Amino acid sequence: MIVKKPNTFVLDLGGSVFAPNSRAKGIDIAYLKQFEKFIRKQVALKRRFFIVTGGGYVAREYRDAAAAAVGGKIADEDLDWLGVHATRLNAHLFRTIFRDIAYPWILKHYDLVDKKVTTPVVVCGGWKPGWSTDYCSVLVAADYHIDTVISLTNVDYAYDKDPNKYKGAKPIKTMGWDEMIKLVGKKWRPGMNTPFDPVASREAKKFGLKVVIANGRKFANLERILDGKTFTGTVIE
Repeated sequence: MIVKKPNTFVLDLGGSVFAPNSRAKGIDIAYLKQFEKFIRKQVALKRRFFIVTGGGYVAREYRDAAAAAVGGKIADEDLDWLGVHATRLNAHLFRTIFRDIAYPWILKHYDLVDKKVTTPVVVCGGWKPGWSTDYCSVLVAADYHIDTVISLTNVDYAYDKDPNKYKGAKPIKTMGWDEMIKLVGKKWRPGMNTPFDPVASREAKKFGLKVVIANGRKFANLERILDGKTFTGTVIE
């Protein structure tokens, strides 16, 4: 069981929130400005954030380009590495935005815990093949004694099936880790679309973490989560 560290939060920021899966849209600059303003407001309230960035459309662009160039299937390891590097590029983008209050280096090697991290903002990227940044978020929470991961996506809840494909997908407000593991399966596949990474789900259960899944574009709702108030989203524990 993780011992709670007050006013410290892990934000598992999905790439779909700030870098929609569309070449036409690219990186959402307006969102970056809103996010910066929101985080700085929270930091002024003595709150601290570990921000783990996803790959977004950048990861998919490179994966698709590689597949198109060779005219066939790409090894999962290479697909994962392209995704990892995309998350690190996005992480550097966010570290640049928060340069004056952020830890000078992007966290990306989660077997090396830097206990000297004391800045209000710490930005993290992907680690290595085999899991998504959900897994990295779980490791950050465990390493730095944070009991909750807030997974920010482009939908309001976790659903029983992909809401982008199935009109009848039902939102889930609360669930246990055994239910989540049954829903997402046991194996990670590059580019898979699940409420939470299968490997990360098993680790979160082991550490006794709580994960909140919520819409990362709704800042008033995110503030309610941070304040411990009633919010829109899914709680897994």
